[in-house]
Amino acid sequence: MTTTDQDITPQYRAARPAARVRASTGTLPLFPTDLSSFLDLLRQHGDAAYTFLFAYATSHALLFGLFAGYAAFAGALKVSTLIIVFWIGSFVGDVVRFYLGRRYGPRLFNRWPRIEKMVNIAARLTDKHAILMVLFHRYPHGIRGVAAFAYGLSNLSWPTFLVLNFIAAGLWSVVIVAVGYAFGSVSEKLMNDASSGFGIVTLVIFLGLSWILSKKLESVVEDSAQPQAGKK
Repeated sequence: MTTTDQDITPQYRAARPAARVRASTGTLPLFPTDLSSFLDLLRQHGDAAYTFLFAYATSHALLFGLFAGYAAFAGALKVSTLIIVFWIGSFVGDVVRFYLGRRYGPRLFNRWPRIEKMVNIAARLTDKHAILMVLFHRYPHGIRGVAAFAYGLSNLSWPTFLVLNFIAAGLWSVVIVAVGYAFGSVSEKLMNDASSGFGIVTLVIFLGLSWILSKKLESVVEDSAQPQAGKK
């Protein structure tokens, strides 16, 4: 019984170049030179990848999270495990920042004017929209990594913060993994081989557009804080 290209799954088709490398050398290259080899490296070292992504999720940064969703579509990582890793990592990261903000106060940022500026913006927005801030601060670039410090400086209670933070972390993890997974599904229709140059270019463009969108959200957040700043 012969197997045609139509019978081969996208995940297997993406892994074929890496399989050829293993057949000729007995192992994967130390530094993958194409996308399919990198995905195969993730399959071999999943535990290390999840540990790295857990640490990465504490900062709410988007790019690796989106790529992880793409890797899940390719079969290199598990969707359910990714969501749990991102959920817990994101939740823990904000709990630590909230504690530091409440424990040490504004003096924590005296040496870093840029961070102090973003914390002040987040604090002003928290005074106006505490629930919305906790639920959605993970998406705008710049503010997502410091907003929890501002919550620690605010009047937001520990129980309220923990509940909202737990819900928000779950929503964020599902959204990030789902968007990356959806990109993988769409991009599969645009290319025949995930290791092709076109596939890499498409992935880079997608990640670049995600970064630009997060920067635009940051500008919107800063602009929305200006009226309140003028009143003080």
